[in-house]
Amino acid sequence: MKMMSLYLFLHLLGAVLLVGNIITAAFWKIRADMKGDLAVIHSAAKNVMLADFLFTIPGIILIIVTGNLMAIEAGYSLSGFSWVTLSQALFILTGVIWVVLLLPLQRSMIRHSAKALETGALHGAYRKASLIWAIFGTVATLLPVVILYLMIHKPV
Repeated sequence: MKMMSLYLFLHLLGAVLLVGNIITAAFWKIRADMKGDLAVIHSAAKNVMLADFLFTIPGIILIIVTGNLMAIEAGYSLSGFSWVTLSQALFILTGVIWVVLLLPLQRSMIRHSAKALETGALHGAYRKASLIWAIFGTVATLLPVVILYLMIHKPV
């Protein structure tokens, strides 16, 4: 039982790192965009990417490892349809959105905001990348909230 408590602590720590970072990073990036200061926008774009590597990735690793260990130790099946497998599918979907869409968009925003610092103007390419990032970032933020609900209530 002591290992299960340790797994649960590490799992919750991972969830806090993941969800906390994705919400906080979005907040600061949106605030930077609203301010309109090109240096602040560029700094926020770079720091969103940095925060992903410092907080999101360790959170993901903790969640995956400890979640699977707890499911196995508690006797939950990792196959068939259940709250565990639905949570895993939603977590994978979140990861696909992040890797396929959000990371490339973040790189694009960094490039375009750096160019804006040189030219003195933020161009449409940054705004387009930022809008798409906001839309898919919202989806990638809401999915872990759904997973959190599934973890607590175990409805299926």
